[in-house]
Amino acid sequence: MRVKFEAQLERLNVELITMGALCEEVISGAAKALLDGDSGLRETVLATERDINQKERDIESLCMKLLLQQQPVARDLRTISSALKMISDMERIGDQAADIAEITRDIADNSIKDLVPIGDMARATIKMVTDSVDSFVRKDLGLAEAVISSDDVVDDLFLQVREELIRRIGMGDSGEVCIDLLMIAKYLERIGDHAVNIAEWVEYSLTGHHADLP
Repeated sequence: MRVKFEAQLERLNVELITMGALCEEVISGAAKALLDGDSGLRETVLATERDINQKERDIESLCMKLLLQQQPVARDLRTISSALKMISDMERIGDQAADIAEITRDIADNSIKDLVPIGDMARATIKMVTDSVDSFVRKDLGLAEAVISSDDVVDDLFLQVREELIRRIGMGDSGEVCIDLLMIAKYLERIGDHAVNIAEWVEYSLTGHHADLP
C-alpha cells in the first residue's frame, strides 16, 4: 500500500512541476508580448492558460483520490493540502497573464511602456514565479523564504510605475494607454502575490508553519 502511495505522491510532484512550468511559460510570454510587441505570442499565452486550467483540474482530482483512498497524515497530508492551495494560485497566475496578453493588443506599439519600469517589474515577477516553483521542486525552504521577501521589490516597482504614469497623464500623454499600463502593473503585482502564496505553502509543506494559520 505504501509503495502505491509513494508512486501517487511522485505523480503529484511531477504534475505540479509541469503546471509550474506552464505558469513560467505563460507569464514570460505575456511579458514578451508586452515588451516586444509580439502579436503571435498573445495567442500562445491564451492557449497555455487553457492548459493550466486543465492541469488544475487534473491535479485536484489526483489530490482528492489521495485524500480519500490513502487517508494521509502528518507531512504527507501537508504536502497534498498544500498542493491543492498551490494549484489555485497557479491557475490565477495563468488568468492574469492572459489578461496582460489581451491588454497588450492595444498598446504593443506605444512607446510609453518603455518610459516606465514595467519591464523591470515583469522580470522581477517572473523570477518570483520561477523561484516559488523551484522551491517546491527542490524542497528548498531558503528559496521559498527569498520569494516571500522579494515581494517588496515588486511592490516598490509597482509604486514607481504608478507614480510615473500619473505624472505622464498630467503631462498630456494618452490617458487610455497609461490606464492600460497601470492595469498590467497591477496584474503583475497580483502575480507576485500568488508567487508568495505558493512559497508560503511550500514552507508549510516542509515545516508545518504558515503565516496565516494558527
